[in-house]
Amino acid sequence: MSISYILSVFVKELPGYVLFAGIFMPVTLLLLLLIAYFRIKLLEVNEELAMAEDPRKVLLNYYSQRQKPRRSGQKERKCKN
Repeated sequence: MSISYILSVFVKELPGYVLFAGIFMPVTLLLLLLIAYFRIKLLEVNEELAMAEDPRKVLLNYYSQRQKPRRSGQKERKCKN
């Protein structure tokens, strides 16, 4: 017996509601769930990108925070080790 014969007999004897309720509907619901999940994640990422700064200025902001100008008249304290 070949595989195609076994599959053809299986499909002929399989009721339509089993095919619909057991195969088609779960796969469709899973795909819809995946679409909804990725849509929510995409909206979250878009919100984060809208709040983020311009990536070209990130390094400049980092260095400007680290190298704050000293107040005039104060000397820099050095630790002696």
